[in-house]
Amino acid sequence: ELISSLRSKLQTLWEERELVLSEARECTKQGEELEAMVQDVCKPNEFERYMMFIGDLEKVVSLLLCLSSRLARVQNAMTRIDGNTDAEEKQSLNERHKLLSRQREDAKDLKENLDRRERVVSGILAKYLTDQQLQDYRRFVQVKTSLLIEQKDLEEQIKFFEQQLETLEKSIP
Repeated sequence: ELISSLRSKLQTLWEERELVLSEARECTKQGEELEAMVQDVCKPNEFERYMMFIGDLEKVVSLLLCLSSRLARVQNAMTRIDGNTDAEEKQSLNERHKLLSRQREDAKDLKENLDRRERVVSGILAKYLTDQQLQDYRRFVQVKTSLLIEQKDLEEQIKFFEQQLETLEKSIP
């Protein structure tokens, strides 16, 4: 029953992932249309700023999600430390925790910088775009970020359930 339940949950997650990937493709298409429009109306240096912001948006959000995920795994491992855990493993976990915490703080600084750059880009675009086009741009940035987060979350859940299923299947003769 448990194996069947895990397989069913995985099937649901795979279907959700396909929907999110479909939404991501649609978002990419909207991004390409927006890019073409921005290139038509902006000066070359302003367009370059826009492109750098859009490129960095995905990188910074992905970095933050990755570091947060890795940090959570280390924290989970740290909660399983007991009297039988050797000192070397405890020290290794503590060092990884400190390193990942510092890296995540650095990534948060990058995100704050990215947010400032978004305001600059938004100000540039406000000079050229209609209110509706500006709303479309802001919606695009918001949807792109949400889809990245949703994709990462689904990948983590799928990975977790696949590991659970594999462990369970190995434990049953």
